[in-house]
Amino acid sequence: MTVAVVLYTSDLRLHDHPPLRAALRSADAVVPLFVLDEGIAAAGFAAPNRRAFLADCLTQLDAGLRDRGGRLVVRAGDVVDQVCRVATEADAVEVHLAAGVSGYAAHREERLRRALTAEGRRLRVHDAVLTVVPPGALTPAASDHFAVFTPYFRHWSRQRLRDVLAAPRDVPVPAHLGSRDIPTSRGVSGVSAGLAAGGEAAGRKRLTAWLRGGAADYADRHDDLAGDATSRLSPHLHFGTLSPVELVHRARERGGPGAEAFVRQLAWRDFHHQVLAARPDASTADYRTRHDHWRTAESAADDIADWEAGRTGYPVVDAAMRQLRYEGWMHNRGRLLTASFLTKTLYVDWRVGARHFLDLLVDGDLANNQLNWQWVAGTGTDTRPNRVLNPLLQARRYDPDGAYVRRWVPELAGLAAPAVHEPWRLPEHERAGYDYPAPLVQLADGLARFKRARGRA
Repeated sequence: MTVAVVLYTSDLRLHDHPPLRAALRSADAVVPLFVLDEGIAAAGFAAPNRRAFLADCLTQLDAGLRDRGGRLVVRAGDVVDQVCRVATEADAVEVHLAAGVSGYAAHREERLRRALTAEGRRLRVHDAVLTVVPPGALTPAASDHFAVFTPYFRHWSRQRLRDVLAAPRDVPVPAHLGSRDIPTSRGVSGVSAGLAAGGEAAGRKRLTAWLRGGAADYADRHDDLAGDATSRLSPHLHFGTLSPVELVHRARERGGPGAEAFVRQLAWRDFHHQVLAARPDASTADYRTRHDHWRTAESAADDIADWEAGRTGYPVVDAAMRQLRYEGWMHNRGRLLTASFLTKTLYVDWRVGARHFLDLLVDGDLANNQLNWQWVAGTGTDTRPNRVLNPLLQARRYDPDGAYVRRWVPELAGLAAPAVHEPWRLPEHERAGYDYPAPLVQLADGLARFKRARGRA
């Protein structure tokens, strides 16, 4: 009997899973394997919200495999050591893996290839599993990646996508292999109270409901803070419980401006992945330096603490930060304006904000998180690096009646717009009734500081 190992990483699904289908074609039995990677924990990326969501994903993946006659094998430790050990125990001839994009993923893949080759086994790496178009598949002349989204999107939109693969009916797994217990979300402390459930079944249910009810209005309403009209599929994309290729196919089948706008967001995701694949150091270093002398975690400790706690004195900023803490997720428009406030108005190093987001976001994807932060900070791919998002104008535009602020900043729940967005303008005797801080900084002062720092005073 021939055996192949399928190493799951950020692709925790059965539907549209090229590595699993290839392994089933090439071998009599497969070992679906997930390794609780000690390297990820040591690097500080095993945040509570993602650990809890991961536990849900693994539980559902195991259940789906058992429905097909198999099971998930779980091990813990160094990924390469554990894969080689399982391959030896199963006498597997090859290991299948979805291609990653981060420097860590590339290093893991190279280590695994060397170790397996030394044992006479093969590593087969599959593209278009974690992204729609593989990083590096599209390149402009004289460069290894696109640095501007619009031309990337033109090329991306013309690509012929692979067909969506059905989930397999049977997954035969050798019976003798040992496995650790699958972790449960109940055992994770520090989890956001409003964290959504994870897993493929939950992701597919949300996708179907959104395509039926929310996709049509997405183009017009995706920036509506109170309307909450985004798909909320980003956690499932991060953990791979949904296939990005399948999402594009289904959105295009749905058709209309909303579906087209959604597909464009998936292209942005691929864009950031191809940037990080080409420039792995962009996870911590400026993609395009502006020679900033940022305020740091030490020099701006009090301001950063207030920003993290949602006590900046700007209600729409504070609402978004509180949503992040409660749900482990934040509306996309909220991410933009909170990041702009930290980097441009408070002039704090973007890495401080990116780290805080990674500590809480269930969809804390390294490529999207870091490169979106850099885009807002003006050190990334934004062609207008000095743009500043004014939180008052943003609030009037995207939360005009103040419903989003009142939802997340309950101490202001008694105020209507526009006072709910600018409570400091209330008469002093009225302000006394609200336990809400004065602004950390006047917007004009923050803007002047930023312009001086960027040499534009």
